[in-house]
Amino acid sequence: MKRYLIFAAVGPLLGGFWLLLASTLQSGYWSRPPSLAEIGKLLAVFVTTLQYSYLFGVLPALMIGAVDDILFHIRRIGATVRMLLVGAVAFITTALIYGSRGADSGVLQFVMFGLVGFIPATISSFLVHRFVEEQPHAKPA
Repeated sequence: MKRYLIFAAVGPLLGGFWLLLASTLQSGYWSRPPSLAEIGKLLAVFVTTLQYSYLFGVLPALMIGAVDDILFHIRRIGATVRMLLVGAVAFITTALIYGSRGADSGVLQFVMFGLVGFIPATISSFLVHRFVEEQPHAKPA
């Protein structure tokens, strides 16, 4: 249960920020190095849209948490490989969902929107591995 709480808490927070950052970069708003005022505007928009990040991001984060949970129960898969597999699944999913929106298309857009899923999924999986005590598998009687 703690696994899903971590994914639900961390996933929309990091994913929402990276989605805002990717959209900002793709729109050409930061075609030159950003000033402190522009970074302040970005953070203000992030704080005001954080509720929507959680509203629309909790369910996908829980689905990626379920993938992490399934991979946890496969004994041959270690923690590092599990983190990378969960990140890869999230990368592919978000790149396919968000990568085709907007007028631009190409490798940069695919990678930027793929990272919207990869970063929160990998960090959440790492936090689960690091802070949630994983119970050892029970030995048969």
